[in-house]
Amino acid sequence: MTDPDHTRDPVDRPVAPGPLGRVDRLVRRELRTIARTRAYTVLAAVLAAVSLTISVLGSASGGYVPTVVSLLTPLELLVPVVAVAFGYRAIVADAERGELDVLASYPVSPREQVLGVYVGRALGLLGAVGVPLVLVGASVALLREAPLGLYATHAGTDSPVLFARFAVLALAFAVTVLAVALAVSALASATRSAVALAIVPLVTLLVGLDLAVRFGVTTWVLPDTSLVYAVAFSPLSAFRGLVFETVVTTAGGAGPRTASPLASLLALAGWTLASLGVTVWATRR
Repeated sequence: MTDPDHTRDPVDRPVAPGPLGRVDRLVRRELRTIARTRAYTVLAAVLAAVSLTISVLGSASGGYVPTVVSLLTPLELLVPVVAVAFGYRAIVADAERGELDVLASYPVSPREQVLGVYVGRALGLLGAVGVPLVLVGASVALLREAPLGLYATHAGTDSPVLFARFAVLALAFAVTVLAVALAVSALASATRSAVALAIVPLVTLLVGLDLAVRFGVTTWVLPDTSLVYAVAFSPLSAFRGLVFETVVTTAGGAGPRTASPLASLLALAGWTLASLGVTVWATRR
């Protein structure tokens, strides 16, 4: 007679996680790293302090759209700085600590590794940028003096929906810059070189591509009619154009077209996917 103990499946045997499980573990690891790093908390606090100061002392009483206009330029600078800080050491630090060699001994593909790191860092970044924007929105709701329009259905409406659009666009811009920072981190050979290389995407995103587009228009290399599409080439210009087209112009009524929303959205998605592709390639080296 067969002993049932010998025919029972070994249910206690540990089962290797699948691709989603491996990515989930990497995401959790990144979240723990972010929680232990005080610098990220300080950056989020600085962003919140600057945003609330501009809102409370300046435009909150005027409504949501005036607050968006006041915040746009500061966030064009601060959001990339915070995003680069979250991402520029993510890959190179793992390499220096030997964690990439450890991961290579497990069934974790470079694609899974990059996805886990990116999602984990992006979740932390969304909190660092999103919480200050929620606080700003709350300050406007408390301090605004004009009557509230709940829905952005016609020109002149100052609506929380418009501010929510602005917040979503700022978050999309942040995770795009984060992807660029991860690519820089993967290409760097050491933390010091990552710090130096981190300046490159900042200068390029904040100044270089904008100036290139403007130069192309002023020198007639690009026709004026293509300007609304050309600005999408720069992530910063794409973000700015989306804010004007979907928030400011919606509230203010008719005005000159500043960007193509579709082209700008595709540009942000393209920069994100291309940067992650570079990160995967560099991790495989």
